[in-house]
Amino acid sequence: MSELGFLENLLDGAAVSWTPLGELGDLVRGNGLPKSDFTETGVPAIHYGQIYTFYGLSTEKTVSFVSPETAASLKKVDTGDVVITNTSENFEDVGTPLVYFGQEQAVTGGHATIFKPARSVLGKYFAYFTQTPAFEKEKRKYAKGAKVIDVSAKDLAKILIPIPCPENTEKSRSIQAEIVRILDNFTELTAELTAELNARKQQYNYYREQLLDYEGKAVEHLPMGDERVGTFTRGGGLQKKDFADTGVGCIHYGQIYTHYGTYAHTTKSFVSEEFAKKARMAKPDDLVIATTSENDEDVCKAVAWLGDEDIAVSSDACFYSHKLNPKFVAYFFQTEQFQKQKRIYITGAKVRRVNADNLAKILIPVPSAEEQDRVVNILDKFDTLTTSLREGLPREIKLRQQQYEYYRDLLLSFPKPEEAP
Repeated sequence: MSELGFLENLLDGAAVSWTPLGELGDLVRGNGLPKSDFTETGVPAIHYGQIYTFYGLSTEKTVSFVSPETAASLKKVDTGDVVITNTSENFEDVGTPLVYFGQEQAVTGGHATIFKPARSVLGKYFAYFTQTPAFEKEKRKYAKGAKVIDVSAKDLAKILIPIPCPENTEKSRSIQAEIVRILDNFTELTAELTAELNARKQQYNYYREQLLDYEGKAVEHLPMGDERVGTFTRGGGLQKKDFADTGVGCIHYGQIYTHYGTYAHTTKSFVSEEFAKKARMAKPDDLVIATTSENDEDVCKAVAWLGDEDIAVSSDACFYSHKLNPKFVAYFFQTEQFQKQKRIYITGAKVRRVNADNLAKILIPVPSAEEQDRVVNILDKFDTLTTSLREGLPREIKLRQQQYEYYRDLLLSFPKPEEAP
C-alpha cells in the first residue's frame, strides 16, 4: 500500500477539519507553584519546567508533590488532561505537552496551561500532533520574546488542530485512537531500547571500574608524568576562527566533551598547513585532554587520537605522549580512580581547570602490555554497544526514532483546505 493509500485507508473517506484548539476543549492557565512549595508526599504536582526536562509524552505519576493547603489555590489537572508549557529559554520546549493519566487529581502552576479536551479529541492525539512540523509552524506565529520564549494560553487557543471525521465523534475518536496506538508502539519500542542502553551503560561502568582496579595486586602505580610512563604538553593558540574546510586535522578543547568519545580516528575540524607549522601537534596514540570546563565532570575529559597523522591541539587542552596502550589510558581517565585524584587539583570558580603539571602527579596503574590489551578488548565491546552510531544500541535507537518520526508525520499530515488538490 502506498503512503497516501495508508492514510486514506485509515480515514476511510472521512473529512478532516482544522479546528482552533480553543474550540476543542477548555484552556486553563496555571498559577503559582514555585519549586520551594514541593513536599515529599501529598498532592501530585506538575511544574512546567519538569515537562520538557523529566517527563515523556504522558505519565501516570508525578515526580513532585505539594501539601493539600498549597494545592487548594492551584489549578487542577484531571486524568486525560494535557499540561502544556507556555515558557522556555528555547523555542522547541515551548508548547511541550504532558498527558496526565494519574488516578488522583494533580495540580500545576504558572507558565503552564491545562488543556481539558472535549469528547471530540483525545488528549494523547493532540500531544502527538504537537511534535509535527505543522504544529511547530503554527506555534512559531505566536511565539514572543528573545531570551525567554513565550506562547500564551490565548495564542495556544488559536492553533489549528486536524480533527478527522468531525461530524461523527465516535468515528473520529476511533481514528485518533488508531493513530495513537501505532505511535505508542514506536514510542514503547524506543523506550525499551533506551532502558536497555541505560542498563548496559551501568554494566559498562561497573566492569570498567573493576578491570582497572589493581589495588592489592602486583601492579605498579606510577605518576603519569614519570619518565617511564609519559609526558604532558600544553596545547597551542588554536581558536575556532582558525578552522579551515580542509587541511591538517585539529582538536579544539570544547569538542572533547561535545563531539568525541573514548577514541577517534578522524577529526571534526581542520587548520591550514601553514597554521599547523606553528601549532602544538599531537602524534598518533597520544591522549588529548580538555584542561578547562565550566563543570567538574567535563574537565579532564580525554580522547585517544588513533589517526595516522599528527594533529593540532588547542589551548585549554594538553596532550599526553606515553608508552601505554592509548585506549587503556583513555578508559582510565573515565574511572572513579582517576576522578578522585583529579578533584584534588581542580581550581577556579566559574571556569574549572586542571593544569598539565598537576595531571602529571596523578597515579596510573601500569600492568603488562598483555594485560592492557586484555582490558581494552573487553571494554571496547561495551563502548561499541553503548556509544556506536554504526553498530551499537544508539544506532538502533536512532533508527527507531527516525521510523517513529516518519510515521508520525505520515499519520498526522492531513492537508489543510487551501492545500487540498
